[in-house]
Amino acid sequence: MNIKSLLSKTLALSLLAGSLAVATVSAAEEAAFDVRPVPVKTPPPQFPSDMQRQGVSGVVAVRVVIDETGGVSECSVSKSSHTEFEQAALNAVKNWKFKPASKGGVAVKASVVIPIKFSVET
Repeated sequence: MNIKSLLSKTLALSLLAGSLAVATVSAAEEAAFDVRPVPVKTPPPQFPSDMQRQGVSGVVAVRVVIDETGGVSECSVSKSSHTEFEQAALNAVKNWKFKPASKGGVAVKASVVIPIKFSVET
């Protein structure tokens, strides 16, 4: 496939984290809350231009700590298919906002792993 035809393909970025139902949580972490955090603002990551030009797709699993106000207090890469996607995923998730998790009706800190999928549609 030549560069011109590759660049003419439609590129799409899809976030699997539209619902935290796809997020993974360990049993110990889940015991820390009754109600999972819910994303309310999820700006998408910037697709790295080199990966976009090459037509490469991938997934980054981001471990996110959501504080009692629904802000992201920490985030780190748990796993990724390509290191080139990691910084874009982290930069985006740092700006996400959530309805915080709760335990007994009180907002609590929660840690979840959210997969961010970068895909090139043909």
